[in-house]
Amino acid sequence: MMFFEERTQSHIRTAPLPHFPRPAHGEFLDPTLDIPLLFAHNNPVAITRRQKEVLDFIAGFVDDNGYSPSYEELARGLDLASVATVHKHIEALESRGYLRRAFNQSRSLEVSSKYLQERRRTIQAQQAQQLRSVPLAGRIAAGQPIEAVEGHETLQFTDFTGKGDTYALEVSGESMIEDHICNGDFVLIEKINQANPGEIVVALVDGTETTLKRFYREPGGLIRLQPANSAMEPIIVDAGRVQIQGRLLAVMRKYR
Repeated sequence: MMFFEERTQSHIRTAPLPHFPRPAHGEFLDPTLDIPLLFAHNNPVAITRRQKEVLDFIAGFVDDNGYSPSYEELARGLDLASVATVHKHIEALESRGYLRRAFNQSRSLEVSSKYLQERRRTIQAQQAQQLRSVPLAGRIAAGQPIEAVEGHETLQFTDFTGKGDTYALEVSGESMIEDHICNGDFVLIEKINQANPGEIVVALVDGTETTLKRFYREPGGLIRLQPANSAMEPIIVDAGRVQIQGRLLAVMRKYR
């Protein structure tokens, strides 16, 4: 007899795992059936990986088609040996409260709302993770060619967002082109109200105009907002007229 521990706020108790139906004669035992899968419910009930696959298949089928699959479609979709195996999984999931079905009606399988919510959260988390990272395939030379070696790392976009509030702006103008910030680029900005000399900042001047420039302090309580364009003059104003609204974290450029 296998056991699992159920933890509560006040104590730990040991309870037997539910009995899983044995395969019919002539069928191989799926090794995944011996792996309990516990969910974060108030009263956790163990289900197997194969039973989770059944639930996910039904939920996905309903999303795509607007109705639940037949037992034959479940068997084909999950590569199960027989409809009898599907029936056993359905009965087990129904007894655990993960599925409901109408008596003597075809295509009447309904996944519990609690499991659907949990599945939706899992999918959203996976999608968010995919958006936050891309494969880092290696390095490429901008000078002499170097040996191409495929990497297996991941570039996390969260590395660019810092730990504080972050927002993006679209660049308009050519004042920072010598820092390789061009018209139409997007800049990722960390929201701060103080900056160090030499940092590229978003500065609000006279409460009406914002600009992206390098920040410097000058004698006499002056601030110099320096463009990265030798054809343009710096903006020099009293410190009281400048409000720092953020500093540059990253530059993004879209070519297509």
